Amino acid sequence: MDTTIAQAELSSPSKTNQFFDDVINGLNATPKYLNSKYFYDANGDKLFQDLMNCEEYYPTNCELEIFSEKTADICKAIIGNGDAFELIELGAGDATKSSYLLKYLLDNEASFTYLPIDISSNVISYLNITLPVTLPGIQIKGLNGEYFDMLTRAASASNKRKVVMFLGSNIGNMPVHEAEQFCAEVRNHLSAGDMLLIGIDLKKNPKTVLAAYNDKEGITKRFNLNLLERINRELGGNFDASQFEHYPTYDPETGACKSYLVSLADQDVKVGGETISFKKDEYIFMEISQKFTIAQTEQMAKKAKFKPLNQFYDSKKWFVDAIWLAE
Repeated sequence: MDTTIAQAELSSPSKTNQFFDDVINGLNATPKYLNSKYFYDANGDKLFQDLMNCEEYYPTNCELEIFSEKTADICKAIIGNGDAFELIELGAGDATKSSYLLKYLLDNEASFTYLPIDISSNVISYLNITLPVTLPGIQIKGLNGEYFDMLTRAASASNKRKVVMFLGSNIGNMPVHEAEQFCAEVRNHLSAGDMLLIGIDLKKNPKTVLAAYNDKEGITKRFNLNLLERINRELGGNFDASQFEHYPTYDPETGACKSYLVSLADQDVKVGGETISFKKDEYIFMEISQKFTIAQTEQMAKKAKFKPLNQFYDSKKWFVDAIWLAE
């Protein structure tokens, strides 16, 4: 839950069926889990915006500080020797952070095309319409779909150098081994000399981390419980959200911050035609927000056949945006 990930839209029967299948598979698993990509319906988006503005939630402000104050240094690193390139953003959302880079690149007459990729067609339509107005002269080609499907299309569209952005500590939404596989898969879509600009949340005082996912206003709690409400609304579920308790944990040794919903009673829940039984104190695993050390980020880069080039930090050194070169 470390960036504005566009909602998994359910505008077609096939997408609704996928949502249903994923929910049923997760709730019938041992232990139970739900896929965090489904957090982001309209209400989930609003709750996440509220969370980003709350006192305890630091990742967004840390990365915004980096992009707003170190724009020139980041852009000079990705411009390199000045050749034309394609700037590809995985999970672009509203492009708030990347807009700092886009404006600098345009002002300095860099030769580039912006290719935002997002699972939400609404997000891509929004960017295609608004960015040419707010950033006159931008060359933009939005791509709506899954990351690697669209990255394949983007990579094959031209022979220009590619600079891929994966911001907001989205990489932290996966366990470490999956994050390593993800980076390796990104590398498989790139050529030597291409770049990855990746945002990563760093290990810090455990109280600071845990507070970000257990805010005193209860926004994170409502954000997690909203997925149960979404299941009720869209899949005919009958979850009683008051019978589940939000429980976050942070392990400073592994860097894994995890969120669970814990059943407060023995209960049966119906989703569509399926009945799911819960024991009292049984949990649903909801999400992970993995934190890393700098040494871990460099190791992850090297495993994926990238060479770490640059590291840009916020003033507290709580967050890093790193540039990796495809070898």
